[in-house]
Amino acid sequence: MTAMPNSGLSASVERHLREYFAAHEQGLPTSGLYDRVLQEVERPLLAVTLAECRGNQLRAAALLGLNRNTLRKKIKELGLDVGRKQRRRPA
Repeated sequence: MTAMPNSGLSASVERHLREYFAAHEQGLPTSGLYDRVLQEVERPLLAVTLAECRGNQLRAAALLGLNRNTLRKKIKELGLDVGRKQRRRPA
């Protein structure tokens, strides 16, 4: 399957950031953008990965390229629910 131009995650992030900067017509957003972006991305990245792994933290950690203890620390910091959920099936 050939990827369409500008359809990857990087392209999506770039589009969103351009819109974010455009919304600040009078200047730049406040400092700390790097940390804000990481915080916005980390929660859904971990939550969706855990859901896809049906709550299996070892599998999710491997998929994310994290140590299991690091994943557990982040789960606690973010207050994520890691119950063994069924993976969502496409409609």
